[in-house]
Amino acid sequence: MAYKNLIGGEWRGSDDVMDVRFPYDGSLVGAVSMAGAGDMDEAMEAAAAGYQITRKLPSYRRSEIIENIRAGLEARYDEVVEAMILEGGKNYKTAAGETARALETLKVSAEEARRLGGEVFSIDWTAAGVNRQGFTRRMPVGTVLGITPFNYPVNLACHKIGPAIAAGNSIIIKPAEKTPLSSVILAEIVLESGYPPQAFSMLNAWGRDSEQMALDPRVAMISFTGSASVGWMLKSKAGQKKVTLELGGNAGVIVHSDADLADAAAQSAAGGFANAGQNCISVQRLLIQRDVFEDFTDLFVEEVKALKVGDPRDPDVDIGPMITERDAERAAAWVNEAQRAGASVLVGGERRGTMFPPTVMSETAPDMRVNCDEVFAPVVTLSPYDDWDDAVATINDTPYGLQAGVFTNDVKRIMDAWERVDVGGLQVNSVSTFRVDHMPYGGIKASGYGREGVRYAIEDMTDLRLMVLNLG
Repeated sequence: MAYKNLIGGEWRGSDDVMDVRFPYDGSLVGAVSMAGAGDMDEAMEAAAAGYQITRKLPSYRRSEIIENIRAGLEARYDEVVEAMILEGGKNYKTAAGETARALETLKVSAEEARRLGGEVFSIDWTAAGVNRQGFTRRMPVGTVLGITPFNYPVNLACHKIGPAIAAGNSIIIKPAEKTPLSSVILAEIVLESGYPPQAFSMLNAWGRDSEQMALDPRVAMISFTGSASVGWMLKSKAGQKKVTLELGGNAGVIVHSDADLADAAAQSAAGGFANAGQNCISVQRLLIQRDVFEDFTDLFVEEVKALKVGDPRDPDVDIGPMITERDAERAAAWVNEAQRAGASVLVGGERRGTMFPPTVMSETAPDMRVNCDEVFAPVVTLSPYDDWDDAVATINDTPYGLQAGVFTNDVKRIMDAWERVDVGGLQVNSVSTFRVDHMPYGGIKASGYGREGVRYAIEDMTDLRLMVLNLG
């Protein structure tokens, strides 16, 4: 029996059913009903009605509701972890880590719901402002459409649900087609939380159909996490809507000669291959100062060889399958293309079905797709550099700008990197993959627009409203 969609408090099925298969072996693990145009229209009608309730909810009540969602998720922790493993091939360690992070995201959201303050400021900076006082407050935007990706389906949904509820908005969640089961569980939890049922819907829908919701005038804001091509297309068509985009990257990490090489190698191996490299801030390009290039390469390769590849249900496995065989084929094609052009494969490179092993490459060129595009697979390239300025220029030589890392103990270099590396977030003596859920997170250039991180998402999901009081 196919799982249904939640539309304004009502579970509804359809004749259009999609099977969900375990990426590791292709076995059937579930099925979901796919929403049609009528379902989407009714979800938006319900959201508009629900917003008239949520906008009036006091902050303590919004906070309580988010705490209820957190408690519901905690109670179903093992079920959510299992769903993510089976639908997306996520290894147990990563699925458990994501669920724990989602709990933190909701915790911070509940706290921030009580902090939606404003500002009192003087107007009399000029003669015209004498005897006037200014006040600001943040107002919810209305209905938020949250479009979530397959790679972190629970935590990134909570990054939309938590801030939207904290701000007093209604919200519609459209999960990735490849990972719908965990979103059904999350929808069940939200429905039981005490949030007005009209104000929350979860619709599994084909991407080609869901554009209808994104462009509907009843949607006030689109919060999108996914591919750059789809994200920028939606923004170009969104008109006056607010849009935030958390898109892709090909993150670079600089390892200078004064760094702790063993620590940098260990962090880079973990950060390059977590979730089978299917992470928009995954370490993809490692730039190592030439004096330590060979030593770092030896350390890094040993770390990579120690990673365990296999069935993601095994708690000891570090790397499971990619989301589909087509994605694994693409990664293999890019590696083979680079090899034909002169690159070397130091580890990995041979695909078996959806399994693509951790792959390390050297002697690559900047214009190879394993460097200049987002590989979104367990592939890392190693390149030496002589001059610090050249390393910074290479990091910046990309259309993307999400996060980067730098390993050095030189404060001048650290501050120079913060000044000149064109990214939304710089991690020092850490890899690009580092993220905690309350920090401002997002990119520049092709990597996105706006910021996540609960407080910053709330700012995007609200409008600043000014009142000037004439006391004369």
